[in-house]
Amino acid sequence: MQTHVMSRSLAVLAAAAVGAATAVGTAATAGAAPAPAPVRSAPAPAAPSAGNCPNTAAQKLGWGEPTRRSDFDGTEVPPDWHPYGPEPGHDKKGTRTPEAITVADGAMSINATQDGTTGAVSWHPGQQYGRWESCVRSDKGEGGLNALLLLWPVAENFPVGGEIDWMEIGDDSRQETGFFLHYGENNDQESATVQNDATKWSAYALEWTPDKITVFVNGKEWYSTTEKDHLPPGPMNMTMQMDYFPEAGGPSAMHMDWAHQWALPESKPAELTLAPGAPATGQPRDHPDRKPRAQGGTAPPEESSSDDTSGDTSDDSSSDDSSGDDTTTG
Repeated sequence: MQTHVMSRSLAVLAAAAVGAATAVGTAATAGAAPAPAPVRSAPAPAAPSAGNCPNTAAQKLGWGEPTRRSDFDGTEVPPDWHPYGPEPGHDKKGTRTPEAITVADGAMSINATQDGTTGAVSWHPGQQYGRWESCVRSDKGEGGLNALLLLWPVAENFPVGGEIDWMEIGDDSRQETGFFLHYGENNDQESATVQNDATKWSAYALEWTPDKITVFVNGKEWYSTTEKDHLPPGPMNMTMQMDYFPEAGGPSAMHMDWAHQWALPESKPAELTLAPGAPATGQPRDHPDRKPRAQGGTAPPEESSSDDTSGDTSDDSSSDDSSGDDTTTG
């Protein structure tokens, strides 16, 4: 019995000691200065939306948040995208019309018919040097209708202003994609091809620096050039278009889920652009009112323009220009 009493006494004393220690600790904590709140760093910029293209150059190479982006969530062509026309199409064949450009279900589409009624739409403002990436797919063709993503000179001074067709698909099955770099007053060209099923959503990207042009598809580099004298001499703007090369055997279409543009530290913004919602043109000599200009100013000098001859057969199209104007060489 004494043993139990002593055990209980010891237990009571131990509990009292613990309670006292707890009370002292609480008092000490209450009297101390509050701990500083943790410092949280700013969240990293959100990565661009992948949409229908989960494998992108931007994601693989860490390009970060784009400077500009279009996601086509509405039902109207966004005001910084500028449909061509109505006017003659590539090489004055067929017709480009704004009615061929539609926006629905989260994508912008160009719908081309067998008779060559098609469309083109340019994204302004442009820049010299930078990165562009777009998620696109193309319906199969039956001849005569090419799907393109390209950079076109803002100054409308082709061929000396250059042209970069970083996705041109003339293959009816849409399994082969071409790259065409146009340069110089004689419209010389550098070209390459890659196999890719473009009937499926694909991310086509271009990086243009003062020393190099590199192109990617679904996050994989497939061609580059370091021929500096082949690189464009001034700002360019992105264009989506379907070109008509008679004869077409049936209709086709191309679709864009999103487009992103990044400026680089060495990028130079274009001084000429189009006002929001203004029409664009591939025939600036015939439609000088649609040429990019300094906002609030006047159109660039007439001698700096040249009609659209984009595409891999454009090396002879300037001589076929039905407007009668001579090709500008500088």
